[in-house]
Amino acid sequence: MDCSSYSTYCYRCDDFVVNDTKLGLVQKVREHLQNLENSAFTADRHKKRKLLENSTLNSKLLKVNGSTTAICATGLRNLGNTCFMNAILQSLSNIEQFCCYFKELPAVELRNGKTAGRRTYHTRSQGDNNVSLVEEFRKTLCALWQGSQTAFSPESLFYVVWKIMPNFRGYQQQDAHEFMRYLLDHLHLELQGGFNGVSRSAILQENSTLSASNKCCINGASTVVTAIFGGILQNEVNCLICGTESRKFDPFLDLSLDIPSQFRSKRSKNQENGPVCSLRDCLRSFTDLEELDETELYMCHKCKKKQKSTKKFWIQKLPKVLCLHLKRFHWTAYLRNKVDTYVEFPLRGLDMKCYY
Repeated sequence: MDCSSYSTYCYRCDDFVVNDTKLGLVQKVREHLQNLENSAFTADRHKKRKLLENSTLNSKLLKVNGSTTAICATGLRNLGNTCFMNAILQSLSNIEQFCCYFKELPAVELRNGKTAGRRTYHTRSQGDNNVSLVEEFRKTLCALWQGSQTAFSPESLFYVVWKIMPNFRGYQQQDAHEFMRYLLDHLHLELQGGFNGVSRSAILQENSTLSASNKCCINGASTVVTAIFGGILQNEVNCLICGTESRKFDPFLDLSLDIPSQFRSKRSKNQENGPVCSLRDCLRSFTDLEELDETELYMCHKCKKKQKSTKKFWIQKLPKVLCLHLKRFHWTAYLRNKVDTYVEFPLRGLDMKCYY
């Protein structure tokens, strides 16, 4: 059941239930939840009033690039196991250059006339011509930073996600890293081709407040997504028979790191239980020289056949914001095991010189 409108979603039909049963069970649940919301709304208003009255909160300021701005105090409501989405949205909203770019974009009118202001439920049968992920993402970031409320419900964004990313339909739990990749990829594609029928040049003409760097992101081959998160990975393969070296350069938005096998049985961060795995251990394992096994033989162009070889990764170009994903599942021939090893990482000063 939708937390805000109390509409009931059927997984079998992939649609929202309109008609209730004769027993009126759904209606009873709606009335019960509405009563709970009314009491919660009253409590929320009281809490908000207390926050506004708190002079210490109002006096807290954050210095960014020499200017002083108020600290954001807006949270995201859970729409039913959507913590995977909320965590990514809050993280992206705190990357200043990335967030400011979207907030500076002009608003795009998606609906007008009789449909304006109405909630639209998205199902598989509907097309995606009338939605813009960029626009809903922009509105969500603006809501998070305008500071006019204690919590915001990203419902419109979530429904657009349903429409263009079928993997995330429904209210079950999802993987945060997978969501981030889908989100960034779709934002990048939409920005490349313009969105909702509005060309990139038209956007620039409408909004003279866009900074020069943002205009370059739009006009160039890249977008703000690749400008912030884009890096280049160098893959070197050497044939062990003739010594031929092959180099390949691949763009990336994040790096997926294995937790080294020697640490996979360690759950505690207590040194007494053995060596503690660190983020540097994971990066070192990722970039170490590796001999490919029999199932991954390299097709050597000089030998004209598959040969034993070694592989090594280098980070050829670091992005402005480096996203690292820890692989928390280990696959064997028949089983998938959860890796719950504690991994230490520095909050500041991660030195990447050894890996590129």
